[in-house]
Amino acid sequence: MPSPSSKASVERVGETLRFAGALTREAVAPLWAAATRLLDGVHSLDLRDVPRVDSAGVALLAELAAGIAPPPSVLGAPEGYQALCAAYRLGATLAFT
Repeated sequence: MPSPSSKASVERVGETLRFAGALTREAVAPLWAAATRLLDGVHSLDLRDVPRVDSAGVALLAELAAGIAPPPSVLGAPEGYQALCAAYRLGATLAFT
């Protein structure tokens, strides 16, 4: 897996989508299709190897979470994540509150 300072990536590990690298506007487009193909049977999103996230990254995560039932657990909270979730009224499972 890449280090947090390298290019963003996503991989499936069991029932978890594990993200690494910064989830920023530049990284979201390439990750979107890859992450969407991996959703079936996912129960958690692992952000522990993500150093920071911007609004595009939170939009990606919220959209992915909306396609997961029951709502996924989110592991980790990169820089910017809590503030953006609060600004967009997203709860712990990235659903609108």
